[in-house]
Amino acid sequence: MGILYDYVKKVDLHQEMKRNMVIEKILELGVKEYQGISIYDLSYAELKSVWVLAEMRKVDIDHPDHVWFR
Repeated sequence: MGILYDYVKKVDLHQEMKRNMVIEKILELGVKEYQGISIYDLSYAELKSVWVLAEMRKVDIDHPDHVWFR
């Protein structure tokens, strides 16, 4: 029983570390909420989507190297 508990605890810690890293990256981009919901209340999958959207918004589409965004 102890081995299983230790494994589950380690998996939970790993998931929480990944989630915190994504939250940190999103905060660096200046996003604090998404559709009126605090980023701290979003699931990991939702956080990844918010991170991608925030990264895309900072692309300068007028730059010649970024014409494929048009």
